[in-house]
Amino acid sequence: MEFDWLDASFNLRSMTPKEIEESFEDPFSIRLMPENAESTENARYFNLGKSVNDRGIFSVFWTDGKRYRVILARDMAPEELAFFTRKNMD
Repeated sequence: MEFDWLDASFNLRSMTPKEIEESFEDPFSIRLMPENAESTENARYFNLGKSVNDRGIFSVFWTDGKRYRVILARDMAPEELAFFTRKNMD
């Protein structure tokens, strides 16, 4: 996976790019596409995953199939963490 971190549109001080990349590499990560996406060319996706240090991270991103561009990344909300845990118990 190749990530594009140039001109990130969010604060990278509270979370490192490495932690975000680890959340994508998490074998239990969940990637979702919003139902109302108009076209796949400009579609934004969601990723729920954990870093190596067990930090739950929610990300919004787009991809061209080669590069990933993270638009937003933050800690998972309690509801997202519950969803992530429930989906990985199946």
